[in-house]
Amino acid sequence: MVHFLHPSRVPRSLVPPDARKDAQGWRVVQEEASPYPLVDICLNVLIANLEKLCPERPDGTLCLPEHWNFPQEVADHFLGMMTWQGRLTDKTASIFQGNQMNLKLVSIQKAKISASAFIKYFCHQKLIEVDATAVHSDLPVPDIIRGLCSSNWIQQNLRCLLLDSASVPHNSRPLSFGQLTGLRTLSVFNVWFHSEDLANVSQLPSLENLDISNTQVTNISALLTCKDRLKSLTMHYLKCLTMTKPQVFAVIRELKCLLHLDISGHKQFRSDLAFDLLQQKDILPNIVSLDISGSSYITDRAVEQFIQQRPAMQFVGLLGTDAGYSDFFTAKQGLKVAGGASLSQILEALSRYRNRSCYMRKALHRLFTETFSVHVTMPAVLQLVAIGMRNHPLDLTVQFTASACALNLMHQGLAWGMPVRLLSEVICLLFKALKNFPSYKQLQKNCLLSLTNARILTDVPFDRLSAARFVLGWLYKDENPKIQTMAVSIFSILALQLTREQVTQLDEDLFMAVKTFSESTIQRKILGLLSNVAEVRELSAKLMTEDVVKHISTLLHSEQIEVSYFAAGIIAHLTYDKQSWLLCDLQRSALLQDLHASIQKWPSSRCKMSALVTYRSFKTFFPLLGNFSQPAAQLWALWAVYHVCSKNPSVYCKMLAEEGGLQLLCDIQVDGQANPQAQQIAVSILEDFRMHFTSYRRFPLC
Repeated sequence: MVHFLHPSRVPRSLVPPDARKDAQGWRVVQEEASPYPLVDICLNVLIANLEKLCPERPDGTLCLPEHWNFPQEVADHFLGMMTWQGRLTDKTASIFQGNQMNLKLVSIQKAKISASAFIKYFCHQKLIEVDATAVHSDLPVPDIIRGLCSSNWIQQNLRCLLLDSASVPHNSRPLSFGQLTGLRTLSVFNVWFHSEDLANVSQLPSLENLDISNTQVTNISALLTCKDRLKSLTMHYLKCLTMTKPQVFAVIRELKCLLHLDISGHKQFRSDLAFDLLQQKDILPNIVSLDISGSSYITDRAVEQFIQQRPAMQFVGLLGTDAGYSDFFTAKQGLKVAGGASLSQILEALSRYRNRSCYMRKALHRLFTETFSVHVTMPAVLQLVAIGMRNHPLDLTVQFTASACALNLMHQGLAWGMPVRLLSEVICLLFKALKNFPSYKQLQKNCLLSLTNARILTDVPFDRLSAARFVLGWLYKDENPKIQTMAVSIFSILALQLTREQVTQLDEDLFMAVKTFSESTIQRKILGLLSNVAEVRELSAKLMTEDVVKHISTLLHSEQIEVSYFAAGIIAHLTYDKQSWLLCDLQRSALLQDLHASIQKWPSSRCKMSALVTYRSFKTFFPLLGNFSQPAAQLWALWAVYHVCSKNPSVYCKMLAEEGGLQLLCDIQVDGQANPQAQQIAVSILEDFRMHFTSYRRFPLC
């Protein structure tokens, strides 16, 4: 099998960030470099083999083996992992029926399960938290509420319910949360939720935390019902609000227990509500956290004055505003700011707004500027970029900007300080983005540039077959010689890590590349890969087409010795099996004559090629060396053996001896039917490298 040597110039060592200067980065490196917990490994095996290990009930659903029982923490984690991996369906969810799994925390984010499955398999459990964020429309909000209310225990003890982006059929109004008397936290972000629903929710006796962002609420006066217990209120992008600002402030002023308030805006809804709020002096006396990102007319002075009057404040959101640039925000101890004025503000924004695409775009854009010329490894920052990509796979702006940020954070030697697991996730997310946005050229270019990194190409696990296909595609899309050269270099390294079967899957792409490009560097590397296919008899049949053979035969006459050499190798291997040629109209004898004539024009076997050709084994040469009825192919194999032995005798003479090739050379030397030129090369190999063969006495020389 042919491959090319690409020596690494960078030491393979991981230098973690200084724990004193970058505690978060140090923590990420420690976590990512640590082995996966044993419980995760076991649960992953179980999830991968669920249908093999769990017997089926008569109705086709799955059940756990009788003797299996999961502790509550493991059961919660197991369900979360199934959901994360997209394995939670009506059929697999059935293993939670009965009492072998004791659940408290149910996470079914983005899962596709039916209402009947949710009620049957989860609502008999003693649940205290349910996360149904973006669950499939087969399980609408009214059915979730109905299922949860079917259990008296859940009615009294469910503390947290997250319904963000869940569906609400238009014929199911209004929503009724009244029976969930134990509920402390409710989030209905981006849900068809109206003012009358808010009135219903506000009467919940234990409610402390409420998120009504991007809903259809027009009036928040109902919040006065829970004014003595509401601690956190999130009203991001409350676009349907019809109340005047004094009316809104009149309600907020009464919320004496409120510690967190989010009235952040949106690019489609930039409100000046926050500007007026900052001018109020008798409002929110106990506030700890205020988010006014995306609001209009916000100034440093106004924010400073507001915070100075409320010294307990620990967080302020200012992303997308003109505030956050004053020294006040860095000088005040204990205050965190999500904004765009500094790297620390940007990172806080990436962490806080990981589920809000509008703010993720802004934060990533600012991060790109801040990290354009960074020279310090920042694993914690790269992790936040990966989270943004993972949470917003269908947002082109997020994916493109994140890919650019990833390039900044991984360029040159920076990747050597990043954990392999984190790099692997980023590369996999980049390829996922390529699938979602196949026509966006700049995103593709960023992905290609990320593959120029030696650490990523050599150490990081990712789908190399898909990567090779992608890189080959770039050879056709971009006519820039520098880009093409870069793509060929990447591809040649990726190809070394593919199995022969995987290379075969690329044979059509490889052949198209050989036909399309006349540049010798591209041709020789792709021909080298095609020769790997030709070496395997079971795979070589895929190259036995008139179009392929005709074009490769023309490359025999290339003025570039490397191109002619690889083309000759392909022809030599393809013509070995006479039987396969009987089934097609191609002229085998003419090809062999052409092969022989081309070899006669080559320089000495000791000649220097521009690329150092290497082989992992000589065993695929042995059928050619032992075939005296095909002297042209035998001659090519001898030329190739002499060439690599002359370049690296300590490696290839040992390989030739250990694999039994010396006896074949002796046979050629003494056989009366052998081609005289072949005999001469065989003798030259045995004589010129005799000193390297003498240590292998069990392989006697002739």
